[in-house]
Amino acid sequence: MTDIRPRRPFAVLAVLALTAGMLGAAASAGNAQDAEEAGGFTLTILHNNDGESKLLPEEGSDPGVARFVALIKQLQAEASGDGVITLTSGDNFLASQELGVSMSREGPLYDSIALSGVYDAMALGNHDFDLGPEFTARFITGFSPAIPFLSANMDFSGEPSLQALVDSGLISGSAVIEKGGERIGVIGAVTPMLPNISSPRNAVVSDVLTAVSGEAESLGAQGVNKIILVSHLQDVAEEIELVAMLSDVDVVIAGGGDDLLRNEGDTCMPDEEPASPYPNWVADSDGTMVPVVTAPGGYRCIGELNVTFDDAGKVTAAQGRSIGVGFDVAPDPVVQAEVIEPLAAAVAGIDAQVIGTSEVELDGRRSMIRTAATNEGNLMADALRAAAAGLADDFGSPAPDAAVQNGGGIRNDSVIPAGDITLGTTWDIAPFRNFAVVGEVSRETFHILLEQAVDRIPGAAGQFAQVSGFTLTYDPSAPAREIARDGDCSLVGNPGERVREVVLSDGTVIVRDGAVVPGDPVVLATIDFLAGGGDCYPLTDVAFTKLGVTYQQALADYISTNLGGTITAADYPSGGGGRIVALEPAEEDDDGDDEGSAARQVRVEAGDYLRTIAMTHLGDENRWPEIYDLNKGVMQADGRSLTNPDLIHIGWLLQLP
Repeated sequence: MTDIRPRRPFAVLAVLALTAGMLGAAASAGNAQDAEEAGGFTLTILHNNDGESKLLPEEGSDPGVARFVALIKQLQAEASGDGVITLTSGDNFLASQELGVSMSREGPLYDSIALSGVYDAMALGNHDFDLGPEFTARFITGFSPAIPFLSANMDFSGEPSLQALVDSGLISGSAVIEKGGERIGVIGAVTPMLPNISSPRNAVVSDVLTAVSGEAESLGAQGVNKIILVSHLQDVAEEIELVAMLSDVDVVIAGGGDDLLRNEGDTCMPDEEPASPYPNWVADSDGTMVPVVTAPGGYRCIGELNVTFDDAGKVTAAQGRSIGVGFDVAPDPVVQAEVIEPLAAAVAGIDAQVIGTSEVELDGRRSMIRTAATNEGNLMADALRAAAAGLADDFGSPAPDAAVQNGGGIRNDSVIPAGDITLGTTWDIAPFRNFAVVGEVSRETFHILLEQAVDRIPGAAGQFAQVSGFTLTYDPSAPAREIARDGDCSLVGNPGERVREVVLSDGTVIVRDGAVVPGDPVVLATIDFLAGGGDCYPLTDVAFTKLGVTYQQALADYISTNLGGTITAADYPSGGGGRIVALEPAEEDDDGDDEGSAARQVRVEAGDYLRTIAMTHLGDENRWPEIYDLNKGVMQADGRSLTNPDLIHIGWLLQLP
């Protein structure tokens, strides 16, 4: 059988359930005419994900929520199926300057106002808990009319504000929605890593497969035979793997990955190469083909999937398109008047407050800030250390030796040009409600923290540290720290052997040749998210002092006061200034023998699959099973391992025979 591959892999996949996709596409094409002749019920599903408070239009990139709402209402009116349902798979808001304006006003959030009346149900994503349970409740209760918010694998009984919404029916594991005289079951699910990457506090997250299977069984017992899963597992590969273990779920709408699925002629991001056709087909545990769809975030695109069911609820055809929200769409007049205009005026006022200037471009790109030291990361970490030093006397805390800021907390995802720095710039960089904290950390704990910070390299991960007050040298080819990635964070394997040397700015050596040097604790400034165990940082047993200033305010104060309004190229050079040094992989010696294991490894790149790796590096594509056997079950830096020869991930290091 000839392999058929997507034109470009998903952002985090090199190969993607290829056989399933091939068979599913054929099934869709082959069954469409049969379904039309046999009748059945056709449901139009409109969907998006990861709106993330991108409410205001930004020329050339974000069309804004008013255009999105106008287009989705038009599509609802024009839907050709027997019924239309509109869903989103989570991350409905995100800490940002725009959300900050909402937070400071009375009444419903602008996000809630803009999206009211659009959806039949909404899944909850990880960012929907970033500002704590009370804020999540404020977002939900701001909708008029009220709709259900879904998360099957969460227990909210430990959070009164959210449990009250469970009791009133506004939050549930699933919902039954009637469309065209048919009952449609919709299940929600969120990533089990939620406690480590967000702030659900006492809301408990459980296993996704168990929860979704239970909800599907319950819906089936109620006579519901058409079931949609809206899940926010952070990586569409997770949804693909989940489908392979599920049954009785007919359609999956994924969220969190910002992946582009598009067919020829579709208008969503037409200049970008798609990761896969729309929809992508995956076989479930019974061998039934399930359409999996998702969309890029930020209100840029809308997915439209037309699914035909027979009388037994079996999917007989599914076809659709990915639709771009263009600037030629007239904004919804209500959203424009009630959201866009007042929000734009408030943001313009913040953006007008110049607090300094930068002599150098500041690199805050996600791909860089989560893999290497950058000058913007240095600036943010320095700001935390300066805040802790300046407030030490007021709070009776020791002056900090060092500071750590996780890359995931730096959110502008851009290169800020040299020139004016405004108050709005600091909100773009540091939008969360994270507070600066300081505490004494043992050298052993500090060592573990840094192993955790680099354990996902070469992959880009939010836990990667931007640092101040010390230098870190690490070996990316050495064994990474192996922890449970289901929210537990417990050590399940190697404690990590990557951190080679850590030296404070005053010359104090904390780690030498991978071993901790005995001595006094490190006084560490960081943010309360990490102090509470966020990103699996081992700090929950440390007594931290909360300093009463957010990291955004610390950054603004540092630029305007500590730096005197000028970010110099000398203090913040491009390239990170050597604060974090990654050792180069071992090279081959003169005989061609390897000096280290890295020389017999290959890193998976976009477009790779085992057959091409075998051809490129072994000279014979038919030797791919040798690579598979050698690497099968070996844990990679991202915590996953090779279990399916058709599913390898960008950034994995594969041993060669």
